[in-house]
Amino acid sequence: MRAIIIGAGIAGLAAALRLEQAGWDVLVAERAPERRGGGYGVTFGGIGHDGAERMGILPALRRRAFTTRELVYRRPGGEPRFTLSGQVITATMGARSFNILRGDIEAVLYEAVRESAAIRFGTTVTAVGQDDEAVHVTLSDGTVEHADLLIGADGLHSATRALVFGPEEDYRLDMGHRVAVYMLGERPAGLPEGTTGTISAGGRTFAMMSVGDGRTAAFFGYRSDLGRPQRSPEELHEVYGDMGWLVPQALEGLRSADSVYFDTISQMVVDRWSHGRVVLLGDAAWCVTLFAGYGSSLAVGGADLLGAALERHPGDVAAALAEWEARLRPEAEKKQRLGRRVKGVYAPRSQVALELTQLPLRLSSWGPVRRMVERRFQLRG
Repeated sequence: MRAIIIGAGIAGLAAALRLEQAGWDVLVAERAPERRGGGYGVTFGGIGHDGAERMGILPALRRRAFTTRELVYRRPGGEPRFTLSGQVITATMGARSFNILRGDIEAVLYEAVRESAAIRFGTTVTAVGQDDEAVHVTLSDGTVEHADLLIGADGLHSATRALVFGPEEDYRLDMGHRVAVYMLGERPAGLPEGTTGTISAGGRTFAMMSVGDGRTAAFFGYRSDLGRPQRSPEELHEVYGDMGWLVPQALEGLRSADSVYFDTISQMVVDRWSHGRVVLLGDAAWCVTLFAGYGSSLAVGGADLLGAALERHPGDVAAALAEWEARLRPEAEKKQRLGRRVKGVYAPRSQVALELTQLPLRLSSWGPVRRMVERRFQLRG
């Protein structure tokens, strides 16, 4: 059996690894000229943790995990408001969850498949045809490939989805926010190793995160009506220009950053994830958004479940895809509902809303509550 996977992000590489473990021949096509790194930090757990454990990559992922020793909430000028300890943060995550960069998840998956899977960078899909026997995929390098299954794991702006399921506008739910993330060349002196600082004010959130091995990520997330229609990273200077602390340094670093991820925050609401021998996976299928904070876990867990379904239905792709979607869709839709529910408190516009949103966190930082949470963590550990 042969699969063609469009996209070498987390979902695509996880699918490549899982299908190879199931005995499939795999070709991966990736639009970017080379593998990308960085990205924002995520909490990895749930079905992603279970899938990674079954696929044998959990130890490698845990080696790349980073620990936040302190999370400092700051006022717009930079003055500290309150602080959460590392033990409180860890206690809220659960034993089978950890923090890791999205790019580090990709790196682990890439190392696991690079020697066995054929990966073509600078290549994407341009046409798709299928019949009862196979799917026929025309790639941008001029080749036509034939396979038993085509997996569209090419992200929010999926070319596979556009070709087979219809235009993006038919499925995209705009969440009214934009996000920009990049990796700094060096950690600023005002950010101690292993700490994160964050500011929320006026519909804007900024965070500077020390993410291990001397690396630092800058994160901007804000309501899209605060920006300009052309949606350029340059608008960040206007939106965040009045903030203090490390915000000016982060804005200046944008000008020389090697790579900046900048996009609207949107969900994909797709009523059916497969069409014949073509299936969507990861953000191309659902994109729960960073509001839900579960996208990387769903991508890895979804790939693992897809491979398991194909193993249970050898030679019957349609049955495998139907079973897989019935199993995974409730989980993805639950996370989508969570994302829609919490988006209003992600970057509160008013000070009153901000205070109400942060009240549980401030209580967690209060001495008696903090000590109680830390004791529970010690007992559990």
